[in-house]
Amino acid sequence: MNASEYDVVVIGAGPVGENVADRARAAGLSAAVVESELIGGECSYWACMPSKALLRPVVARADARRVPGLSSAVQGPLDVPAVLAHRDEMTSHWKDDGQVGWLEGIGADVHRGTGRLTGPREVTVTAPDGIEHRLTARHAVAVCTGTRAVVPDLPGIVEARPWTSREATSAEKVPGRLVVVGGGVVGVEMATVWQALGAQVTLLIRGGGLLPKMEPFAGELVAEALTEAGATIHTGVSATAVERPAPDGPVTAVLDDGTRIEADEILFATGRAPRTDDLGLETVGLEPGSWLTVDDSCRVEGTDWLYAVGDVNHRALLTHQGKYQARIAGAAITARARRTPPLDTAPWGPHAATADHRAVPQVVFTDPEAASVGLTLAEAEHAGHRVRAVDYDLASVAGASLYADGYKGRARMIVDLDREILLGVTFVGPGIGELLHSATVAVAGEVPLARLWHAVPAYPTISEVWLRLLETYRCQEVVPRGGSAIRPCS
Repeated sequence: MNASEYDVVVIGAGPVGENVADRARAAGLSAAVVESELIGGECSYWACMPSKALLRPVVARADARRVPGLSSAVQGPLDVPAVLAHRDEMTSHWKDDGQVGWLEGIGADVHRGTGRLTGPREVTVTAPDGIEHRLTARHAVAVCTGTRAVVPDLPGIVEARPWTSREATSAEKVPGRLVVVGGGVVGVEMATVWQALGAQVTLLIRGGGLLPKMEPFAGELVAEALTEAGATIHTGVSATAVERPAPDGPVTAVLDDGTRIEADEILFATGRAPRTDDLGLETVGLEPGSWLTVDDSCRVEGTDWLYAVGDVNHRALLTHQGKYQARIAGAAITARARRTPPLDTAPWGPHAATADHRAVPQVVFTDPEAASVGLTLAEAEHAGHRVRAVDYDLASVAGASLYADGYKGRARMIVDLDREILLGVTFVGPGIGELLHSATVAVAGEVPLARLWHAVPAYPTISEVWLRLLETYRCQEVVPRGGSAIRPCS
């Protein structure tokens, strides 16, 4: 068996693992990166990049259809081969030469194969040809293996060969009929894509609506738009079996009420599980297949050398949050390697070594877009905060009326009444994804509302909704009536 020693060994070469390695190398530490699939990971080839490449022409056409003088020019169908070709280009045609070159360019060693823990600070890599290579870490092993799609164990599921997010983002042709099981982000984004590209889409939702982790109005507005586009949405239902008698024939979803829905493909967008089942966790006293519990520096609890960064620690299953955690973990590993505590003396910049997850932003790239950061009203109330939800109709903002005829949207900010800061913000509407960072700054920075009055939005932009939200908050008064009621000022 070959053997090598490094300061840091990273298992998983997605954006998270790449960033951990980059931070280690920038600090002068040696680093090895282990990957069993494509360097660049899920985000680059089967998630963020291909899905957004597919969604961009869909949303751009929808926006153009609402602009006078342009709408008549974009009434035809999308050029499906061009859309799929652009998707392929954005994924580098599922080749990782560029990503490998980048890692090698920063001085990290790339090891192709399956990496497993075989003891403290030890990773054994089994290469595709069966040769094993033992990597020992002087300071840290970082598990950055991400998650995999969960497909429920239903009768007929194996024979049905259902789509997961991977098949949905890499499909080479448009199915005539597509059933989507699940109403979360993957479900609604892929329903938006394939409906616009020509499929007849049916969504099956176990709960009462779409996007259940956001404010209720977000899912309602997205559902309304999907229905107007031709999709069919069934709520309060579950699939109990799947049938595909012929390998190349149609697939049938059998529902709990006995209904049978036939389609050409079925996508299960029903959650994610950590890629830790074949990682050798048992060799270091941890449970295989589990999420890894970490502290705010992403170090696995009960260890002084093992880090779990990104989706695998279940704190926030988002690429940008995983990359943020990678910067945190890289700084923590470096500080501990150099023995330069305390870690929290530099709360910002490249040396920040503790993560703060109070302001997690997310954009759902549907038509309309939905974006949120921080807490929803229900989450804030459940956490015991004394809060007020301040709502505003985005269509009433001058910039929205210029953006599109018939603009539909809504904004909400959650105000902590005791501190008069924002705990959360949600926007829904065309083009609002670019509004989210201003909300993230306000929530993460705990900017007092009195100070936000001096952040003047440019006119006429959709960002003027910030002024309208603040005005609405100021004009509300609390009226005691055996409790509290909110009455807008006239």
